[in-house]
Amino acid sequence: MEHSIASCWQQEYPRPQHKRNSFFCLNGEWELNGLPIQVPFPPEAPLAHYPLPHDSRLCYQKQFSLPAGFARSTDRVLLHFGAVDQIAEVVLNGQSLARHEGGYLPFSVDITEALLDENQLTVNALDTLSTDYPYGKQCKNWGGMWYTPVSGIWQTVWIEAVPPHAVNAVRITPSLTGIALTVETDAPECTIEIPLKKGLLRRTFAQKQIEIDLLKEDEIPHLWTPQDPFLYPLFIETDTDRIESYFALRTVQLRSIGAQQCICLNGEPLFLHGVLDQGYFADGIYLPEQPVEYERDVARMQELGFNLLRKHIKVEPETFYYACDRSGMLVLQDMVNSGSYHYLKDTVLPTLGFLRRADHTAGEEKRKTFFEAHALATQQHLYNHPCIIGYTIFNEGWGQFDADRIYRTCKAADPTRFYDATSGWFAQQESDLDSRHLYFRTKVMRASKRPLFLSECGGYARPVPGHLFQPNAKYGYGTVKTQEALTERIDALYRKMVLPSIPLGLCGCIYTQLSDVEDEINGMYTYDRNVCKVDTAQMQTIANDIFAEFHQHLKQLK
Repeated sequence: MEHSIASCWQQEYPRPQHKRNSFFCLNGEWELNGLPIQVPFPPEAPLAHYPLPHDSRLCYQKQFSLPAGFARSTDRVLLHFGAVDQIAEVVLNGQSLARHEGGYLPFSVDITEALLDENQLTVNALDTLSTDYPYGKQCKNWGGMWYTPVSGIWQTVWIEAVPPHAVNAVRITPSLTGIALTVETDAPECTIEIPLKKGLLRRTFAQKQIEIDLLKEDEIPHLWTPQDPFLYPLFIETDTDRIESYFALRTVQLRSIGAQQCICLNGEPLFLHGVLDQGYFADGIYLPEQPVEYERDVARMQELGFNLLRKHIKVEPETFYYACDRSGMLVLQDMVNSGSYHYLKDTVLPTLGFLRRADHTAGEEKRKTFFEAHALATQQHLYNHPCIIGYTIFNEGWGQFDADRIYRTCKAADPTRFYDATSGWFAQQESDLDSRHLYFRTKVMRASKRPLFLSECGGYARPVPGHLFQPNAKYGYGTVKTQEALTERIDALYRKMVLPSIPLGLCGCIYTQLSDVEDEINGMYTYDRNVCKVDTAQMQTIANDIFAEFHQHLKQLK
C-alpha cells in the first residue's frame, strides 16, 4: 500500500500555469536499486522510507498501466519529471528514450511509441555531486552552512496525453493595463477567454501573438500587489486542446525618485523587507511533507511582516511559486551555484572586509557553459509567475565568472525584472543593485548610483531543545537562548542599521533566515516549523516602522 504522505503529492497538479484535464501521476512506491522508495522524496529524506547509504548510481523502476481511454489514437503521450539530480536516462520497456542533465529544472519525454499495455519504466540517475552542474548547498560532508545532499528523483513524475495542435507553451508579459500573450502551437488559430467583471472576454487569433488591453475593453485593470494579489483566470483553446492558466497585471522597474534610484512595483517605490528562504524541510529535505506547506511558510513570514522571500540557491516546484502568486509574496529568485567554493576566500575574508577580487576567468568551460544555459532555462521556466520580481545571478563569488556579460545576457532574455548580478561582494561594473552582505556588524550604509540592497544580514542563532536536527547544532552569527533575547537582537539590528540607512538610500533588506536548516539554528522558525522563535507582534512593529520610514523618505525625495 502506498504511503499516505506521497499520495498528497499525487493529488497536486504540478504545472498550475499550464493545466490540462489529462493527468496521471506516478508518485508513490517505486523501487530504487531493488528496494522500495516513496517518490517524489529523495532517498536521503526520512519521508522516502529508504535505507541509506546508497550508491551514486541510482536505478529507479516503476510498473504502470495507463487508465482505459487515457489517450486517443492521435494523441502524443508525454512523461514529465519535475527534477532529477544530476543526470538521468529514461528507459521505457527496454527503449532508452532520453538523457537529461541538471538537477533543478523539469523535462519531458515523448513515450508514445514505446508504450505497451503493461509498462516497465526505468530511470537511471547518476549523482556524483559534480561541480560542473548547479548543486546549491548540497555537500557530502555536510555541516555548518552545508546540508545533506539529495539524489535522483525529487519532484513529481507524471504523464499526460497531448492532442495534435496542442498549446505547447505560453509566454505572458504583463503591463498595468493588459498582457502581451505568445502561444506556441501548430494550430491554425487560438481562442482565449478571460472572465472579467463585465463578462467573458473572448478573442480568436491566428498570428500566435495577441495583446489584450483591458482599458480598450472598458474594464478597469485590477493590479497585482502584495496587499491585493489579484489573479486573472486565462483559458486558451485550439481546435483540439484547452488549457487553464492565469496572469497578473504588475510591472517591475527601476526609477529615479528625486536623486535616488528605487525599485518600483506598478510604478510605485517599494521597500523589500525580506527573509532568506532556502527551501529545506526536516522530513523531506528538498520537499515538504505536503504541498500545502509552501502556503504555510508564506503565511508564517507574512505574519512576521515580511513581503519578500529570497529563494536561496534552489529552484522550487511550481507549487511554491503558485502559492506566492496567490498570496502576494514577492520572490527574489537565486540562480543555483555551481563550481568550487573556498570558505576562507569566498566567505570569511570578504565578510571581514579583507579581500576583493575579480571574476574567475580561466578554465571550467563545461561548467560555465552549463551554468549560463541553466540560468536562461530557469528564466524561461519561471517567466509567467508574477511573484518573481528579480533574480540573483552570483552569490558571494561562488562560481562567479563573466558577471557583467551574464548580467547583460539575463537582462536581455527577461527585461521585466531586476538583477542582482553579484550578491554580497566581488561586484563588477554592471548590476541593477548595489548588493551587500553584512554579518557581525550593524553599520549605517549610504547608497551610491544604484539602489542599495542589504541582501543578507542577521543570522542570529537560537537553539530550541527538542527541535534540533542534532543535539550539538550551533551554527549562526551569535547565539541567544530565549525568544525575547532573539527578538530584541533582531530589533536592534533593524533600528541601528536598517532604519537609519533608509534615508540614505537603502531599498531593501534580507534577514537570514526563514527557518533553521540542519546545523544552522538561525531561523525565525525551527527546522520542523513547530516553534516560532521570535515574537510575532514585535516583528510586525519592526515591519511597520520600516515601511513608515520608507514612505516618509519618499515624501522628502518628491
